[in-house]
Order: sequence, then C-alpha cells, then structure tokens
Amino acid sequence: MRGLRFDRQIRGTALVLLSTVALPISVAGAQTSTRPPNPAAIEAAVPMPRPANVPPPSALDVAVTTEGVGGGTEATPGTAEPAATATVTPIQTAPADPFASLAPADRPIAERLRDLLPRADRTFASRKERLAIEAFYQKRNYAPLWFERGAASARANAAITRIQSSAADGLIAAEYRFPEMANAAADAQAEAELRLTATLITFTRHLQAGRFPYARMGGEIMLPQEPPDIAATLNAIAGASDVAAAIDAFSPPQPGYRALKAKLAELRGATGEEPKIVQIPEGPTLRPGTEDARVPLLRQRLNVAGDATGLRYDEALVVAVRTYQKSNGMNPDGLIGNATLRSLNAVAAPRRSDVIDTVIANMERWRWIPRDLGKAHVMLNIPNYTLRVMNDGREAWTTRVVVGKPTTATPLLTETMKFITVNPTWNVPPSIVQNEYLPVLSQDPGALSRMGIKVVNNRDGSVHMFQPPGDGNALGRLRFNFPNRFLVYQHDTPDKNLFSHDRRAYSHGCMRVQDPVKYAEVLLSIVLPNGGYTQQRIRSLYGPAEHNIQFPTPIPVHITYQTAFVDDAGELQVRPDIYGLDAKTRNLIRSERSVVEPANERPAPAATTQLRPARPKEGTRTVGFFESLFGGGGSAAAAPTPKARVR
Repeated sequence: MRGLRFDRQIRGTALVLLSTVALPISVAGAQTSTRPPNPAAIEAAVPMPRPANVPPPSALDVAVTTEGVGGGTEATPGTAEPAATATVTPIQTAPADPFASLAPADRPIAERLRDLLPRADRTFASRKERLAIEAFYQKRNYAPLWFERGAASARANAAITRIQSSAADGLIAAEYRFPEMANAAADAQAEAELRLTATLITFTRHLQAGRFPYARMGGEIMLPQEPPDIAATLNAIAGASDVAAAIDAFSPPQPGYRALKAKLAELRGATGEEPKIVQIPEGPTLRPGTEDARVPLLRQRLNVAGDATGLRYDEALVVAVRTYQKSNGMNPDGLIGNATLRSLNAVAAPRRSDVIDTVIANMERWRWIPRDLGKAHVMLNIPNYTLRVMNDGREAWTTRVVVGKPTTATPLLTETMKFITVNPTWNVPPSIVQNEYLPVLSQDPGALSRMGIKVVNNRDGSVHMFQPPGDGNALGRLRFNFPNRFLVYQHDTPDKNLFSHDRRAYSHGCMRVQDPVKYAEVLLSIVLPNGGYTQQRIRSLYGPAEHNIQFPTPIPVHITYQTAFVDDAGELQVRPDIYGLDAKTRNLIRSERSVVEPANERPAPAATTQLRPARPKEGTRTVGFFESLFGGGGSAAAAPTPKARVR
C-alpha cells in the first residue's frame, strides 16, 4: 500500500494503540498503575509494513489525483472540509515512434516498407535473402535507401547507372530490371525501393561470385566462389560517398581479371570488318636462313618489317617466331614445323565475336577463385601448360607442366602446399591396377618387375601395387603436396621428353613439372629463406628413403583454366579449350538462374575417392590418409589400397 491513504491508516493505528497503552490498567484486587507508558513498548506495538527490496516510488511510478483538495470544490465556511480521496493509476508510456527521425516525406514510404517486407518473398531470390534485407531495413527504422524526401535520390541514380553498364563486366545487362522511380505514390515508391534493392543484390552477387554455381558445370571443381554478404553489401552502399566505386569493389580484384575486362572493352570498341585470315600452307620445316615461298605469308601474319616479297627466313622473322612460340606455350626453337603453322592458322581463325565469348567465359571463372591469391602463391594454367610462382606481385619463376588428359582432367581447385616429399613412393591407384597392370601381368608375368612395380596380395583378396623410391619412379624424385579431395599433386617425372610437346595433356590428373628441383628451390627460398635449400642440397637428399620438408607457412596453389589471358607484353592470348569448359560456361551464363550460396552453406561434395585399408602387419606404424596414398615412409605392405585414379 502506498500513497496518502496508506499514511493515514498508519497514523490511525498508532493513535489507537497509543491511547490503549496510556490508559491505567485495572486488575481485580490490585492497585491501578499510574506509571507512564514505555516508549519502546509503544513502538513495538505499532504494526509496520515489511520492507521491500525496491527503490522508493517516484513520480513516474504513480499518479496521485485528489478530489476536494487544492483546487477542488471550495469549502463552505462553518462546514467540515470534505475528506480528500486519492486514486493511484499507472502512467501509460506511449511506444516509441520508429519513424520519428525520418523526414515527413519519407515516413509514408517507411511505413509501407514495414508492411511489405514480411510478405515480399517473391521480390527476392530466396526467403533467406528477404530476411536479410528485412533485418537491414529494421535496423534503419525502415528509412528508404533509394528515396530521399519523397523523391529518387542521387544514390539511386548512381546505382542504376552503374548496373546498366554491366556488359563491361561480361554480364548480361538485360537481366537487371529497374523499377519506375518517378512515381509519387508512397505504395509505388515502397515497391520500387524493394525492387531496386533486389536488383542491386543480384548484380553484386553476379559481379563477385558469378552467374551460376560452378557445380552446374559438372566435372571436378573445388573453388571458393564466395558471394558477398547481403547486410555488408547494403551497408557499404548506404555509407558510400561514391556509389559506383562501392559497387566496383565487388569486381574480382586480381590483375588477370582486370586485364581481361580492358581487352573486352577493346574488342567491343573495334570497328570495321573482321580481319582477314592469313592461312599459311603446311610443308617442310622452315629453318633459319632457308628460303621458302611461305616466308612472305609468315611475315604478313606476324607483322614483321622487311622485304615483303623476300623468300629468306631471316633473323628478324626468327625472333618473331620464337616470341610467338614462347607466348603460346611452345618450344621457342625458331623452327617452323607444321605444329607451329597450325597454331598460327588457328589463332588467326576465330571471329571477334568468338573471342569476346571466350573472354567473357574466362572472366566468369575468375569470379570463382579467391579474391586474395596470397602474397606468395602458385598459379597453374591448365590450357597454357604453365606454372608460375608469384611473390610480392611479381613472377619469381615459371616452368612448363604436363596436365591431365581430357578423359582424366586435372581438377580446378585452390589449396595450400604444405610440404615437399623427396624420394616419394608411388602407390598405384586401383584404376591402373585393374585397367592396365593386371592385363599386362596376365600377358607377361615379369613385366611389372622390370618396371620396378612391387605387388602385394592383401588378405581381403585385393591387390596392392607400389613403386619404391628411385630414378625410375613414376613420380620422379620430388612430389609437391597440397592435400585435396581429388588426390592430385605436382611431381617430377622420368618422362622428360613430354615437355618438348606443344600440347601436354598426358597425365591422369596430376601435374608433372619440367624442372622440379628448381621449383623446390624457389618455394623453399620463400617459406624457409634461411634453410639453405639450394638445388645441390636438394639433390643430396636423393636416396632410397622418403624425406619430407615441411612448410612453416603453407603456400596457396591455384589450379585455373584460362583459355584467354593477357600476357606480360599486354597482348591477348587465346588457347585451345582442351576440356570444353568454355562452351559449358557460355551456355550456363545464358541459361542458368541459380543462386550462388556461401561456401559454408553448400552441401558437402560427394567424396571422389574411397580407401579400403589393408590390414597392417604387426609392428608397422599407422600412417595418415594422404601419406598412405602417396607414400610417406610407412611399410609398403601396410599401405592402404586407394580407390583413386591414375596420376
């Protein structure tokens, strides 16, 4: 009980008790006591309310209204003052107005946005996208992003202008629809607000992660392909002073992508007829100093100054041919054989529109790989058959590689190299065992022994084959390990002759490196600069036993598929589409309407390999999955039988 009434009741009770205690007490047969009352007894007899562990009431807790007191009915002289009555009523606090901070002209749009968003699933690509956008607007009290004081804002105009130029990014401008922004009705403006937001989210997703999930390509690909966060996207645009630049920030930042974008603009800006194709007939190999009727055509094709009718294959032309061969992944020997001629004729053949399509397909694939390639990283381009080590933005070293055949393609992936194995053991995958080696063994029981292949019959009836370390080992003397679900890696090879070929797609998925010792030296100079790993020291480790050199800091490895790229001289290079990925990419760009999910929300890919471990012999140590598959010092008999493809 609180307030005036409670105070009066306490006072009344105290007076009654006081008068009772103060009266003389009469007891039959006893003298009446006239002692004064004990104050402590009086205090103890007064009932008091129980203390509450709450702060004292304030004016905000209660409102006291009195009738007949102070400003009520005036008392008539000679009459008793009317008794005051107090009524306690809680104060009803009005809910905060979420739109109070908005401009009056924006308030109707905000109110309509609040009503529209919970049922706007069809406006957006998914319910999850709608929920993220709704949360964004809730945090800003539904203030419109694209309208200001009841009219389309400069931010909206800048965003629309930037998205309309999407063709420059290799995207399809017609796919991005824009609402009518000039309507003055609040309902129409709220709907336009949401539609423009949906268009922006779609465009930034396409710009950063691509038009479709790479899983639609089929085959073996494992890349980040990370779409932008929706809330972060909208916050960036809302806080940007330069909206176009804020949108551009979602483009792939890699120099290779930006160079292709510039070449796309050049190709589209070119005018006139398609260039005439200069076809050079095949024939005997042209050598420096010889004369041949094809030399004028060759000079015209390579745009080399000199006697336009001269038949001598002179030094200036030899230099141009070597430059062409080197930039096209050929052996730069200056000899013009039929392979070089076919390449010259093929490169000249594509129409400009075909080259544009190829550039766009490659720009799409750039969006799948990490935005940050790493300060030091390895970039392997499958169609160009080359590997480059990059450090601090510069090429530290490059070499030729052999990649997978079209039937056993090298996968596109991003992983980190963690160690190098010297003197690796090759555990023969079951596919080779079943399809190649067992048929050979049935025809010639000694064939595998001559190849250095050991055969172990496992207790479960399976056969395990492996090749111990040595010069004739299929992996050579060095293996570069970046564990991945495809079980591919880079390694040395005894088949050095393959590197002289122009097209080097011969493996079963792994990548063979032309100069592995130099490769190891370059990598180790980056991760272990004080380790002293020279080529001589690395070769000194050759022997019968495996030896692993661990990286204290892993180096990113990017296996890419760039059929179009800009070389160091600024020239656009186009390579044959050996796996047919360009056509698939172009078709999916035009037809696919899927949404790219973040990597952590995608379903886990099905395993491409399975292992059936053999029972280890007593005394053998347990080895890891990757080590047991590719060798790592464990007992050969104890190594599991991998169900992996040929390397």
